[in-house]
Amino acid sequence: MENEALIRLSVFASLFALFAMIEALAPRRVRTQPRRSRWITNWAIVILDTITLRLLALALPLLAVGAAVDAQAQGWGMFNALDLPLWLTIPLTVLIFDLAIWAQHLVTHKIPLLWRFHRVHHADRDIDVTTAIRFHPVEIAFSMLLKIGLVYLLGPPAAGIVLFEIILNGTAMFNHANIRLPLWLDQVLRRILVTPDMHRVHHSNLRSEHDSNYGFALSIWDQMFDTYVAQPSRGHDEMTVGLEWQDDRPSRLGWALALPFRRK
Repeated sequence: MENEALIRLSVFASLFALFAMIEALAPRRVRTQPRRSRWITNWAIVILDTITLRLLALALPLLAVGAAVDAQAQGWGMFNALDLPLWLTIPLTVLIFDLAIWAQHLVTHKIPLLWRFHRVHHADRDIDVTTAIRFHPVEIAFSMLLKIGLVYLLGPPAAGIVLFEIILNGTAMFNHANIRLPLWLDQVLRRILVTPDMHRVHHSNLRSEHDSNYGFALSIWDQMFDTYVAQPSRGHDEMTVGLEWQDDRPSRLGWALALPFRRK
C-alpha cells in the first residue's frame, strides 16, 4: 500500500510526542525509576523489534499489510468470498482484529511459555508511553505470525489493516501513558475505550489484577467476557506497578532480553 509506512510512522511519532508532553505536564503517578535509563532500554527493545520484523520479512514473502494485498489478489479469505463493500469490511476488520489482539493478550497470560516472554512488558516498574512499545522480539514475531494467519483467513482490505495498526499503536500509547484524566472523562471514555487508569490495573504486581483488563483499544471485550476490573485494590497512588523484580534490573536491556530464559 503506497506510503503506508510513512503514514504509520508519522502518526506514531506525533502521538508519542503528544502523550510524552502530557505526561510531563500532568503525570498520574510519581516515577519510581529515572526516565532516562528506562527509556533507553525500552527504545532499544523497539529497535530490536523492528530488526526482528525485517528479518521475518526475509523469511516470509509478506507481512500483515502485504498479506492483505495478496489475499485480495488471490480472492482468499471470508471477506473476499462474500464480496462485501469497503464501508462494511473496514470497520469489521478493525473490530475483529481488536478482538483477536485481546484474545492473544489473554493467552499470553495463561500459557506459561508465552507468559515468560510477555512478562518483559510487565516487568517495567513504571508505566508510561514507552511501556506501550516494550515487548520482547520473540513476542513481536509471534504476534505478527498470528496476524498474517488471520489476514489470510479473513481476507480483509489492506486499508483496514493499516487503520487497525494505527488505532492499535495510538490507543496502546494512550492507555499506557502516565497521564491524569479527569475522573468524569475517564468514566465516560472507558465505556468504549481502554483508559490509562483502566489499563494501569493490568500492570499491578498482584496476579488477580494483572490477569484482567486485557484490551488495548476497545474496553468492550473485557466487559463482555468478565475480565474487567475497575480499580486497583490499593488505589492508583499506592499500587505497585511491575512484577516481583522491584529493583533496577528491569531497566537494563540485557536483563530484559534474557528474562524469558531465566529459570525463575
